[in-house]
Amino acid sequence: MNKLCVKIVKDLEKELKHIEIENDDILITSEKCITEIRQALKETRKIVLTNEFKSKSDEIEFFKITKPRLVSKFIYYAKIFKVISKVPKGNVKVQKKYLENEIRVMQTYFNDHLLFYQYYQKNGHHSDELFFLRKNKNINIQFDFEESYSDDEFTTNLDTTFSKFKAFEKAIIYFNAEIVKLDSNQNNNSHYLNNKKSNLTWTAKKVYLVELIYALFGTKAINNGQIEIKEIAETFEIMFNIKLGDYYRTFQEIKRRKLSNTKFLSQLSTNLEKQIAESEK
Repeated sequence: MNKLCVKIVKDLEKELKHIEIENDDILITSEKCITEIRQALKETRKIVLTNEFKSKSDEIEFFKITKPRLVSKFIYYAKIFKVISKVPKGNVKVQKKYLENEIRVMQTYFNDHLLFYQYYQKNGHHSDELFFLRKNKNINIQFDFEESYSDDEFTTNLDTTFSKFKAFEKAIIYFNAEIVKLDSNQNNNSHYLNNKKSNLTWTAKKVYLVELIYALFGTKAINNGQIEIKEIAETFEIMFNIKLGDYYRTFQEIKRRKLSNTKFLSQLSTNLEKQIAESEK
């Protein structure tokens, strides 16, 4: 039975890698991965409930290694989706603080379950029968999910806790990498803003540039939408050597247009279609 469950996990891992390669958006990736993991969990649970383990060691191996290997992936992608989808809009400092707090929360979990975490890290064995045999479930030992109280046939005292350990370790690495990216982007932007002089000049109406800026903001085309209008506007001002002034007020004027709220964008679309048509002659 263990071999069949391990095969499900290995096949799942291949599919998750494929999903990660095919999708650049971490939220889309996480959502798709969670769907695949749910199905793998259902299949694994069905196998466990309809078969008997050959020995105590087989049952321990499943609940100590195989199941956490599977469940940790669900916890990991769920954590990534929840945290990244709620990254606050604002400057880098605010976003870093948010991610650092999430890391602290996970590190606190390790500290709150320190004895179990040390057992996990050292790959202890002396209490395996207590921790990973279903018949030895004990309310006095940590339970992490509500299912632990009701699903006696598919949970032990610590398999979910071990799953969280694995998931949180991986998530901390991911969030630390995101913090490094934020620092790198900030330094690059700072260098650009302080040292780069653009030779480009915006020669159309200012209102058209404001229309473009709000369109980019609205479609979340920059930084997956995790950016404020102010940052986009300031970047365009530097890029095109222009001062936009009160662009919020300009946007209100755009909203009050009688004929078309997207005059410039419509013009861009028309001109692009024309250019494509002429290039094909």
